[in-house]
Amino acid sequence: QVHLAESGGGLVQPGGSLSLSCAASGRIFVRASMGWYRQAPGKQRDMVATITSDGYTNYADSVKGRFTISRDNAKNTVFLQMNSLNPEDTAVYYCAATNFFGDYAYWGQGTQVTVSS
Repeated sequence: QVHLAESGGGLVQPGGSLSLSCAASGRIFVRASMGWYRQAPGKQRDMVATITSDGYTNYADSVKGRFTISRDNAKNTVFLQMNSLNPEDTAVYYCAATNFFGDYAYWGQGTQVTVSS
């Protein structure tokens, strides 16, 4: 069974930075894509950034230029560097990975990111 464990969430002031990491364990598909999603109170869960096994990235328009996703395939770890944070970025951030069929079927527990002065 695939297990994802996020870390790095916390409280940060507007304009600040935060770095998230997610380590995958278990029988993850070798070509699995990985990504970060977020869900704010009263809103749906939306894609933030994704990255394929060969490093191709995609970002939500709202975070493009501010966030950077990266991965270390040897360690089965994905990262999210978040800069210039604003209160609208406040949400629970979830790490996710695709199964053999390309669906994001595996999810972490989530880590809270709060941007407030």
